[in-house]
Amino acid sequence: MEMTGAEAIIESLKNEEVDVVFGYPGGAVLTLYDALYKADFNHILTKHEQGAVHAADGYARATGKVGVVIATSGPGATNLVTGIATAYMDSIPLVAITGQVSVPLIGRDSFQEADIRGITTPITKHNYLVKKVEDLPGALKEAFYIARTGRPGPVVVDIAKDVFAAPIDYQYPKEVKLRGYHPLYEGDLEMIDKVFEELKRAHTPLIFVGGGVNLSDSSEALKILIEQTGFPVISTLMGLGSIAFDHPQFLGMVGMHGTYAANMATTECDLMLGIGVRFDDRVTGLLSEFAPKAKIIHFDIDPAEVNKNVLAHLRVVGDMNWSIPALSQRVQEVSGELKEQVRSWLEKIRFWQLEKPLSYKQDTDLVMPQAVIEKVSQLTQGNAVIVTDVGQHQMWVAQYYGFKNPRSLLTSGGLGTMGYGLPAALGAQCGLPERTVILFVGDGGIMMNCQELATAADYNFPVKVLIFNNQSLGMVAQWQRMFYGGRYSHTSLKGHTDFVKLAEAMGVTGLRVTRPEELSFVLEEALATPGPVVVDIRTPETIDVLPMVPAGARLDQMIFEEVD
Repeated sequence: MEMTGAEAIIESLKNEEVDVVFGYPGGAVLTLYDALYKADFNHILTKHEQGAVHAADGYARATGKVGVVIATSGPGATNLVTGIATAYMDSIPLVAITGQVSVPLIGRDSFQEADIRGITTPITKHNYLVKKVEDLPGALKEAFYIARTGRPGPVVVDIAKDVFAAPIDYQYPKEVKLRGYHPLYEGDLEMIDKVFEELKRAHTPLIFVGGGVNLSDSSEALKILIEQTGFPVISTLMGLGSIAFDHPQFLGMVGMHGTYAANMATTECDLMLGIGVRFDDRVTGLLSEFAPKAKIIHFDIDPAEVNKNVLAHLRVVGDMNWSIPALSQRVQEVSGELKEQVRSWLEKIRFWQLEKPLSYKQDTDLVMPQAVIEKVSQLTQGNAVIVTDVGQHQMWVAQYYGFKNPRSLLTSGGLGTMGYGLPAALGAQCGLPERTVILFVGDGGIMMNCQELATAADYNFPVKVLIFNNQSLGMVAQWQRMFYGGRYSHTSLKGHTDFVKLAEAMGVTGLRVTRPEELSFVLEEALATPGPVVVDIRTPETIDVLPMVPAGARLDQMIFEEVD
């Protein structure tokens, strides 16, 4: 079929069942945007390229599909870098299509030229520079295949400007054959047998789940395994939602701001099943003292993750939808024995849960951020899609929102990207128009991409934006308070921004909460109001996220008291 390179891109997107792209036009991609116009393809125009890539990321996390973003050459492409790195760290399937200067101008420091392939090499699964139109269909086919298979991640396809206009006899490849890239979905059953034998010998076992369970949509298989064994379960930040918060075997999040029970269980367990985790430093604390009594069994689709941070006694490499059911099938025959074997262990854990549960200071005059999250959890019954930015509010959401479903927490876990939240929430709402999407964000993070409020208004995305306005860069100030003698170097935000007026200036409804007695009414009004809503919630300036494990400390060396 004869068409232009730009038209071939649109046909390729249709072949990959892409129903929406996010982007921002510019000179190098004008031919592509002209083809989008003629094809009437669904495109969301954000106010900044960083907003577009985070929106594509949020769409991918919420739906499980590949997110697609388009940007022009030079500054357009470089504005995607933070979002690409965010997706890479959290293993999010993303295809970024960028324009490049014409082939004769490449390498000549031409106007709006940047080597985006070289720039993004460390933060992508793979990337392409397409200089011949006949290479375009194959590059796009491979890009989507690489992005969504194995351990997911972002792929950049950089396309020279003249390729968009060049004619091509278009045929989309039916299959992909890549030398050296063969994702392993089914692993070694002998390893499952060895894991099974270790389970039968364990007295204080622990199941540790991470983001890989959410990404592989294997939470139902996980639930079966958990209930067959009776073993207690802890989670990373990225694993929240893979098991319901109120499941009797769930101890909460582990790590720097984890629960006392989760951290103590990690310290005392004799066997740990790490499922879809990468043993990040915010989880392990002092690495040499992480789970010091335990044999570690690591389940992951990416063999490069095994033994990277924590040495594994056994490794099970393969897709969670293969490995978890395979182990579950073996466990089924001894389910009763395993549950009996951990009876005294569960009693010890229940003591830890009762000894030091999550708690915070109640105040009748101040709006406590934890109370806001608890109220939202109650109003939504744990069934909303929750998006966070990065900082104190992110950790409080992990502690106090009752997640019931997988893919219900969208947050920048690995890179910790401030400014991620608002555009990611818009992408999630675009992908799940019938769901309630709520963004928790600080007054620092919202200003990094606040222009996307106008995008919310343009497309009437009914995202509810709850700003914790403590007039401070809260988490940074907490570290200054706890570890730098209270020297608040450039963390005061002075509080001059009126977020209600800012919202209204961009066409979004603005509400405000200043006292505890206003909270329920305003939150109910926000949830009932059609379209996007911003709620400016005035919270105290000096509240710490607790408990906390200081950097470099053991998980059992937790701080529970506010620093004066």
